[in-house]
Amino acid sequence: MLAVKKSNRSLSAEGLARRLAQLVLDKKGEDLVILDVRDRASYADFILIASARSARHVQGLADYIEEELFKEGIEPLGVEGKSEGQWVLMDYGDVVLHLFFEPVREVYDLEGLWIDAPRVEPETWGLVFPEEVQDEG
Repeated sequence: MLAVKKSNRSLSAEGLARRLAQLVLDKKGEDLVILDVRDRASYADFILIASARSARHVQGLADYIEEELFKEGIEPLGVEGKSEGQWVLMDYGDVVLHLFFEPVREVYDLEGLWIDAPRVEPETWGLVFPEEVQDEG
Protein backbone atom coordinates (compact mmCIF):
# COMPACT_ATOMS: atom_id res chain seq x y z
CA MET A 1 0.00 0.00 0.00
CA LEU A 2 1.27 3.49 -0.78
CA ALA A 3 2.12 5.08 2.51
CA VAL A 4 3.27 8.63 2.96
CA LYS A 5 6.25 10.60 1.79
CA LYS A 6 8.98 9.70 4.24
CA SER A 7 12.56 10.45 4.95
CA ASN A 8 15.13 7.66 4.93
CA ARG A 9 13.76 6.54 8.28
CA SER A 10 11.10 3.92 7.68
CA LEU A 11 8.10 3.82 9.98
CA SER A 12 5.71 0.87 10.13
CA ALA A 13 1.96 1.41 10.16
CA GLU A 14 1.90 0.65 13.88
CA GLY A 15 4.84 2.99 14.47
CA LEU A 16 3.08 5.78 12.61
CA ALA A 17 -0.17 5.13 14.51
CA ARG A 18 1.74 5.28 17.80
CA ARG A 19 3.39 8.55 16.79
CA LEU A 20 0.07 10.11 15.74
CA ALA A 21 -1.60 8.95 18.95
CA GLN A 22 1.14 10.46 21.10
CA LEU A 23 0.93 13.76 19.24
CA VAL A 24 -2.84 13.84 19.85
CA LEU A 25 -2.27 13.25 23.56
CA ASP A 26 0.54 15.83 23.72
CA LYS A 27 -1.89 18.58 22.67
CA LYS A 28 -4.66 17.38 24.96
CA GLY A 29 -6.81 15.61 22.41
CA GLU A 30 -9.57 13.78 24.24
CA ASP A 31 -11.22 10.36 24.15
CA LEU A 32 -8.59 8.82 21.88
CA VAL A 33 -9.73 5.59 20.22
CA ILE A 34 -7.26 3.47 18.25
CA LEU A 35 -8.86 0.92 15.93
CA ASP A 36 -6.86 -1.93 14.44
CA VAL A 37 -8.52 -2.45 11.04
CA ARG A 38 -5.75 -4.50 9.40
CA ASP A 39 -8.10 -7.43 8.81
CA ARG A 40 -11.16 -5.29 8.09
CA ALA A 41 -10.21 -2.46 5.70
CA SER A 42 -8.19 -2.36 2.51
CA TYR A 43 -7.31 1.32 2.74
CA ALA A 44 -5.69 1.51 6.20
CA ASP A 45 -4.24 -0.55 9.02
CA PHE A 46 -5.20 1.79 11.86
CA ILE A 47 -7.90 4.40 12.35
CA LEU A 48 -7.50 6.92 15.14
CA ILE A 49 -10.38 9.01 16.43
CA ALA A 50 -10.06 11.85 18.92
CA SER A 51 -12.05 14.82 20.15
CA ALA A 52 -11.24 18.42 20.94
CA ARG A 53 -12.97 21.03 23.07
CA SER A 54 -13.62 23.54 20.28
CA ALA A 55 -13.22 24.08 16.55
CA ARG A 56 -10.08 26.09 17.27
CA HIS A 57 -8.68 23.20 19.32
CA VAL A 58 -9.40 20.80 16.43
CA GLN A 59 -7.54 23.13 14.03
CA GLY A 60 -4.65 23.55 16.45
CA LEU A 61 -4.32 19.78 16.89
CA ALA A 62 -4.30 19.23 13.14
CA ASP A 63 -1.71 21.97 12.58
CA TYR A 64 0.52 20.65 15.36
CA ILE A 65 0.40 17.06 14.09
CA GLU A 66 1.08 18.09 10.51
CA GLU A 67 4.01 20.32 11.54
CA GLU A 68 5.61 17.77 13.88
CA LEU A 69 5.44 14.94 11.35
CA PHE A 70 6.69 17.22 8.58
CA LYS A 71 9.81 17.83 10.70
CA GLU A 72 10.29 14.05 10.65
CA GLY A 73 9.88 13.91 6.88
CA ILE A 74 6.35 12.49 7.03
CA GLU A 75 3.64 14.21 5.00
CA PRO A 76 -0.04 13.31 4.76
CA LEU A 77 -1.55 12.13 1.52
CA GLY A 78 -4.41 14.51 2.25
CA VAL A 79 -6.02 16.67 4.92
CA GLU A 80 -9.66 17.71 4.77
CA GLY A 81 -11.88 19.91 6.94
CA LYS A 82 -9.21 21.95 8.69
CA SER A 83 -10.66 25.34 7.77
CA GLU A 84 -14.01 24.51 9.41
CA GLY A 85 -12.56 22.74 12.45
CA GLN A 86 -15.56 20.49 12.99
CA TRP A 87 -14.12 17.22 11.60
CA VAL A 88 -10.59 17.00 10.24
CA LEU A 89 -9.54 13.89 8.36
CA MET A 90 -5.78 13.36 8.07
CA ASP A 91 -4.83 10.57 5.67
CA TYR A 92 -1.36 9.17 6.30
CA GLY A 93 -1.87 6.13 4.08
CA ASP A 94 -1.74 3.15 6.42
CA VAL A 95 -3.10 5.32 9.23
CA VAL A 96 -6.12 7.62 9.09
CA LEU A 97 -6.76 10.15 11.85
CA HIS A 98 -10.16 11.73 12.51
CA LEU A 99 -10.20 14.80 14.77
CA PHE A 100 -13.66 15.93 15.87
CA PHE A 101 -15.23 18.80 17.72
CA GLU A 102 -16.98 16.68 20.35
CA PRO A 103 -20.64 17.36 19.40
CA VAL A 104 -19.88 16.46 15.77
CA ARG A 105 -18.20 13.21 16.81
CA GLU A 106 -21.37 12.07 18.54
CA VAL A 107 -23.41 12.63 15.38
CA TYR A 108 -21.19 10.51 13.13
CA ASP A 109 -20.33 7.77 15.66
CA LEU A 110 -17.41 6.28 13.73
CA GLU A 111 -16.69 3.97 16.65
CA GLY A 112 -20.14 2.47 16.12
CA LEU A 113 -19.37 1.83 12.47
CA TRP A 114 -16.23 -0.06 13.53
CA ILE A 115 -17.77 -1.80 16.54
CA ASP A 116 -16.18 -5.14 15.57
CA ALA A 117 -12.66 -3.73 15.08
CA PRO A 118 -10.20 -4.46 17.88
CA ARG A 119 -9.32 -1.44 19.97
CA VAL A 120 -5.82 -0.71 21.14
CA GLU A 121 -5.62 0.82 24.59
CA PRO A 122 -3.13 3.71 24.52
CA GLU A 123 -1.51 2.43 27.72
CA THR A 124 -0.58 -0.87 26.04
CA TRP A 125 1.49 1.11 23.53
CA GLY A 126 3.26 2.97 26.31
CA LEU A 127 1.78 6.30 25.30
CA VAL A 128 2.30 9.15 27.74
CA PHE A 129 -0.69 11.13 28.95
CA PRO A 130 0.14 14.74 29.86
CA GLU A 131 -0.61 15.52 33.48
CA GLU A 132 -4.11 16.76 34.07
CA VAL A 133 -4.27 20.48 34.58
CA GLN A 134 -5.71 21.14 38.01
CA ASP A 135 -8.28 23.88 38.43
CA GLU A 136 -7.06 26.70 40.60
CA GLY A 137 -9.35 28.44 43.03
